[in-house]
Amino acid sequence: MSHGRKDTFHAFKSGVGLADNCVIATYVWIDAHQEVRSKSRVLQHKVLTPQDAPIWNFDGSSTDQATGRNSDCWIKPAALFKDPFRLEPHVLLMCDVYNYDWTPAIGNNRDSCAKVMLQTAVQEAKPWFGIEQEYSILESADQPLGWPKGGFLRPQGPYYCGVGAGKAIGREIVETHLHRCLYAGVKVCGTNAEVMPSQWEFQVGICEGIEIGDHLWMARYILKMVAEEHNYSITFDPKPVKGAWNGAGCHTNFSTHAMRDSNHGISEINAAIEKLGKRPNVHLKAYDANLGEDNKRRLVGAYETASYKEFSSGVADRGASIRIPRHCQSEGCGYLEDRRPAANCDPYAVAEIIVRTTILNETGDSEAI
Repeated sequence: MSHGRKDTFHAFKSGVGLADNCVIATYVWIDAHQEVRSKSRVLQHKVLTPQDAPIWNFDGSSTDQATGRNSDCWIKPAALFKDPFRLEPHVLLMCDVYNYDWTPAIGNNRDSCAKVMLQTAVQEAKPWFGIEQEYSILESADQPLGWPKGGFLRPQGPYYCGVGAGKAIGREIVETHLHRCLYAGVKVCGTNAEVMPSQWEFQVGICEGIEIGDHLWMARYILKMVAEEHNYSITFDPKPVKGAWNGAGCHTNFSTHAMRDSNHGISEINAAIEKLGKRPNVHLKAYDANLGEDNKRRLVGAYETASYKEFSSGVADRGASIRIPRHCQSEGCGYLEDRRPAANCDPYAVAEIIVRTTILNETGDSEAI
């Protein structure tokens, strides 16, 4: 943690220099390149709901969301979290971004997702999501934390869920991130070291509908802020290191009320998988911030992935596009795991396309990616 951040933190904690009625609201939004941005505003009242914070604006020409001659974009608070850095009563706000005419700005997939989740058929289906976010910690632009410069560590094997120096690299980031997410009210439900050294995973869920995007994006924001305190950075690149190293995904667990039914849930799971298998390309494009191009480096049919060229499913099969967990098969109900989404995906886009295909029964596929 930098000295400046420490001093600021202790000042906020003790209340030094702050009026009793001041609340700092940090507005968080997604730019044109699927990166989080933020800026803060001092308010003279408490913020108990997103609507308590005013709609604000920012320079969209600096985030590739507007032109310089018409640069102001609206940021509208949509979800509220406690601020785990400045502490209560200060807040974090997950925001929607709109153009000057209130059409969704580039990068705003939340608007479309929210409208889909409000449809009657979707509300009745009660879609639940859980997302497993993989990421890598970097100590420089392209240097994974703890790796020898210009070289590699021992091959994969001892790092997954590993314990000890040289195996669990960057645990201080992971632990701090977990506690700050829980303080903020983000639904993080677990963490683990991943297969590649300095690669980790956290899980978000169970979330219903639009909530999955709000909570995952805020968890990403908090993670980047924690890494910043240590002068590290976070990458969600689907294949951060070339060669015989695992990529990074955003495995998405999904179920409906019918899939969770103990009487016929497994048949509903299989029916959903059949629908997903008829639209592989439209899903792959929605599962990657770069319309499938980044994910091609990851989905190669090895290193616990299916090939992007083929659709497959199986029970307990981590080399399949869709995995049915073993316990769901034996219990006859539960959820499916879509293993195709890339680590850099937009969870709003992922949740929306899954719902469109499995609940709203949309058909048709795009050209091969």
